[in-house]
Formats: sequence, C-alpha cells, structure tokens
Amino acid sequence: MRCAQHQFSAAERDTVYANIALRRDIRHFAPGGQVDDAQLQRMLNAAHQAPSVGLMQPWRFMRIRQPALRRQIQALVEAERQRTAAALDARAAEFLRLKVEGLGDCAELLLVSLAPEDGTVFGRRSMPREMALCSAACAVQNLWLAARAENLGLGWVSMFEPEALAALLQLPQGAMPLGLLCLGPVARFYERPMLEQQGWRDARPLAEMLMDEPSLELS
Repeated sequence: MRCAQHQFSAAERDTVYANIALRRDIRHFAPGGQVDDAQLQRMLNAAHQAPSVGLMQPWRFMRIRQPALRRQIQALVEAERQRTAAALDARAAEFLRLKVEGLGDCAELLLVSLAPEDGTVFGRRSMPREMALCSAACAVQNLWLAARAENLGLGWVSMFEPEALAALLQLPQGAMPLGLLCLGPVARFYERPMLEQQGWRDARPLAEMLMDEPSLELS
C-alpha cells in the first residue's frame, strides 16, 4: 500500500529535475543583497538532511559575519588564486581574467568543514576519509539545490590553503575546511555553467561517463 506523502506528482517530479538542471556555481551576486534568517534556516535544514555513511554526519557549517574576518579570508583566497595562475602556465593570464569567487559581494558567507574523525566504521572501514568527504559533499549539494529553490545563488570556493584557513577560523584539531560557500541574491543566473560561458572548459556529455561492465568468462 502506497503512502500518499511519499508520492510525487508529475509536476513535482519535473520541478525537482528542473532545479537540478538550473543549479549553477555562482560567482556574481547582486550588491547589497540579503538572505533572511528563515530562508537560511530552511537551507541549512536541507543540508542537514543529506545522507551520510554510517549516519556519521561529518559536515559542520560556520556563518561568517564579521567584515574584517571576511577580508582576511579574501586575502587567503587571493593568494591561492595567484598560486593557481602560476601553476597553469600558458593559461595563467586567461585564468586571472575569470571571476573565481564572490566573497566580497555575497549576502552570506558560510564555511563547510569536515569534522574531526569520530571513529565511525560502518560503511567506511576500507575508505574512511573518502566516505567522510562524500558525505559532506552530499550536504553541500542539498544546500545548493535548496538555495536554487529559494531563487538564491550559491558558489563553492575551494581556493585556499586548508591549514591556513583552519587556523584563521580556529577550527578544532582534526577538522578540515572544504569550502567557502558564497550565498545570496543574483541579478540573473547563468544560462550555462560559467566556465562554459567563458570558454574555459566544455562540459562532457553523459554518454562519455557511462561504462560497460566487464565480460566474464564462465568456467
């Protein structure tokens, strides 16, 4: 017997798929934008409903509200941006023309970090770190899709030295920063992923990601 609350209508199903298709990694935010507390709580609740291996829930979120602290974080990101440009050799100048973060313009800045190891073995005995990272990534994806449903943009910034950011934000021993999440209203959403629009890289089709199972010879 089906439970009605667990069944989606065709329109609801289509909305979910549209949300996934229209999600974007945002770098451009509307200046002076705001996110009200009720919206932020809804999105964080969505993030916290993410699946996690062994129900370990390794994600931690920090809301960064001090302008001076945000500027210090921006300095760390800029230092890594310059190091990334140096590592790109021939594409360095092209890379430096890209807008790679919205820390100065976003309404809200959140840190997502990996909690210190809690000893969970269930489901991650052979890949403990990897499964913790995968679980935290699921929480960010939930937050991303929730933000899009709220008609807000979200961008994941990963250009920083983890140890330097952990020290600046006084994270507990063993915690690892994974991303700076820029969140807020946007003037418009990108029609396509920004790196495609800017000609940096083309997205590959699904067909290239599908593999056939190996053929096994039965004895």
